[in-house]
Amino acid sequence: MAIAEFPTDWSSALVLVAHPDDPEYGMAAAVARWTAEGKLVTYALATSGEVGIEGMAPTEAGPLREDEQRASAAIVGVDEVEFWGFPDSRLVNSAALREKIGETIVRVNPDIVLTLYGGAEFAPGKPNQRDHMEFTAAVIDAYDALAQPPRALFANGPGSTHAVDVAGYVEPAVDSLAEHRVYLSVLDPDTPVVDQARAQVTMMVAPKDGFDAAHAVGFTQLRP
Repeated sequence: MAIAEFPTDWSSALVLVAHPDDPEYGMAAAVARWTAEGKLVTYALATSGEVGIEGMAPTEAGPLREDEQRASAAIVGVDEVEFWGFPDSRLVNSAALREKIGETIVRVNPDIVLTLYGGAEFAPGKPNQRDHMEFTAAVIDAYDALAQPPRALFANGPGSTHAVDVAGYVEPAVDSLAEHRVYLSVLDPDTPVVDQARAQVTMMVAPKDGFDAAHAVGFTQLRP
C-alpha cells in the first residue's frame, strides 16, 4: 500500500508526548526539516521522566532530564518546551490529563497535533510502554472533545499512512537524541552515547514500503 506524503500546507504543530526523549526516538528528523522550512513546532511533555534513570533519585533525575530535553529540542529548532508534572511511569487516561491536553491544544492553537504511537506492540515481541498507550488514548479523547479541534491529529510510529522525506536531517536527529547523554549513558554504559543515538535514529528513518525516500519518518493519521 502506498504511503502518502505528509501534508505541507500548515505553519504550526504541537507535539504531545509522555516523556523526555520520546520525540527523539521517532520524529526528530521530521521536526528538524519542518523548522528549517520555517514551521513552528512546540513540545509539551506530560512527565519529566523522573524515574527513568536507574540509581538516581527522581528529585535529581527530573530536572536533569528536563534540561536534556530542552537541549535536545533546540538542536532541531524547537524553542518552546513545557513539562506538565504528571507522574512518570504512572500515567493514566484521567480527566486531569485530558483537561491538560485540551487546554494546551487550545492555548497553543496549532494547525496540527502530533503524538505517540498508542498500540500494544511496535512489532511482534516488542511491546509498547503503558504510559505511551494511556497517553495517546488521552490525546485522542481530548482532541475529540474539542469544539474546534486542529486540522489533523497524527501519531508517529508503525503502520504509517503518511511519511516525511528526511534526507539531510538524519544527523541533526542523531545529535538531538545524543543530548540525552546522562539518560543514555546509564541505559547502556558500554556503548558510546552517540553510537546509541545513531543506531536508534537509523532504525527509525529506515525506508518505508510504499514511500519513495531513502530516509523517512512515518506517521499515522488518527483524525479527522
